[in-house]
Amino acid sequence: MTDMKPATKPNCANFSSGPCAKFPGWTPQLLNSAVLGRSHRSSLGKKRLKKAIDLTREVLGVPADYKIGIVPASDTGAVEMAMWSLLGARGVDMVAWESFGEGWVSDVVKQLKLKDARKIIAPYGELPDLAQINFASDVVFTWNGTTSGVRVPNADWIPSSREGLTICDATSSAFAQDMDFSKLDVVTFSWQKVLGGEGAHGVLILSPRAVARLESYVPSWPMPKIFRLTSGGKLIDGIFEGETINTPSMLCVEDYVLALEWAKSIGGLVALRKRADDNAAVIDSWISKNSYAHHLAKVPATRSNTSVCLTLDGNEDVPKKMVKLLDAEGVAFDIGAYRDAPPGLRIWCGATVETTDVQALMPWLDWAYAQATV
Repeated sequence: MTDMKPATKPNCANFSSGPCAKFPGWTPQLLNSAVLGRSHRSSLGKKRLKKAIDLTREVLGVPADYKIGIVPASDTGAVEMAMWSLLGARGVDMVAWESFGEGWVSDVVKQLKLKDARKIIAPYGELPDLAQINFASDVVFTWNGTTSGVRVPNADWIPSSREGLTICDATSSAFAQDMDFSKLDVVTFSWQKVLGGEGAHGVLILSPRAVARLESYVPSWPMPKIFRLTSGGKLIDGIFEGETINTPSMLCVEDYVLALEWAKSIGGLVALRKRADDNAAVIDSWISKNSYAHHLAKVPATRSNTSVCLTLDGNEDVPKKMVKLLDAEGVAFDIGAYRDAPPGLRIWCGATVETTDVQALMPWLDWAYAQATV
């Protein structure tokens, strides 16, 4: 640690965990081709929405028989839509180890009031015992805990022969971690996370098993229009062809298309994962060389490569002081721990962040810690 300010600053100081940094080279001028002042239901509007869906399938490697839809209200809307539409047909295991997962637990227990809902939880920094999960029931879980930096290491714990559905909130793991779609019946994310898109829209991906449930099961509770995925007992196919339930922002859609095209241009999903891995490795190497910073995620195999969460020695005011110092220097914006998480830092390392910027940030963390602990 040093009282001397480092000589080099990151070229981009946007390390927020959502919305995340725009992809390298992004400028507002790239949005000039957006379908503006036109109906999203026009042939041109629907064509652009379908383009976003098709590119999502291509870049993520989503199986051809899975449905992909653009839905309202970000990842939250996509998860709620899935839970309200699908749960209740059988028991459900709610798996959570951080604030967003706990939010899904609360909604199922307190709002849907499912009596056969079972909670399998762990504190921040840990992963629950996945062996406890009963796959005769439906299962709701978060692949990557954005506010804890803890992720599932793989999908090996999910049986191919499961009876229930697996509903996966993947908002900070899609485009960055190896997700086996054959083990996932519902996948949700928001493009403002890993690809740096603009907010308010979610993506909902359904397996054939999930579609079969939708067409064979009617929940006992009233279903708001914004959640309805079926009509007359059949899936509303238009939702998954670009005919959105409500009016989307075509500017945001265009921004997402640009991010997907950038992802393709650098090598697709393999390249995106490598960029995130390389960024997280910089922080891991830095931690190994100091004594005051620690991963919140205790087990290396379950550490996120996107939302890297750190704890720091000292009182809880130390990270708050560091966040203010780094913001004032224009070095790192929005890197404080999530409000419900243990005090610390949260640094986004997804693929839209340049590794050289993460490298430039590390000496500034040392400087800020020295200032905050005087």
